Amino acid sequence: METRFLMEEVNPTGYAGMFALEKAQASSSIDPVLKELIKIRASQMNGCVFCLNMHTKDARQNGETEQRIYALSAWREAPFYTEKERAVLALTEAVTRIADAGLPDDVYNEARAHFSEAETAELIMLVVTINAWNRIAVATRKIPEN
Repeated sequence: METRFLMEEVNPTGYAGMFALEKAQASSSIDPVLKELIKIRASQMNGCVFCLNMHTKDARQNGETEQRIYALSAWREAPFYTEKERAVLALTEAVTRIADAGLPDDVYNEARAHFSEAETAELIMLVVTINAWNRIAVATRKIPEN
């Protein structure tokens, strides 16, 4: 498989907009490991190997364990995640698959049980941002770095 084109070269203005969105997420109050769990889970759902490669490395650099990374696609059955993390993973899945059922009240309310309104807004923006990156990488067949 070959990369179709590099978005940053073909559409630098659009790509710069994505980086501005990413930069805004950098100042988020959300725990860095939790951010990476969001990015990995959404990337699994979207089949984005480029982003999976990047964010599993980033998660490990932030102290995440191999066991939790490997089990993430089966987080509901795995005993390794806190209730707070489970709320975020459910939110991640709902927002990633927004066309299926929107963001169900029970998923939103569980997130709000653990996070303030402002933090919940940050979580949603994190999910939206990684979904946009996933779509760019999958559509252009961006190849992971070694």
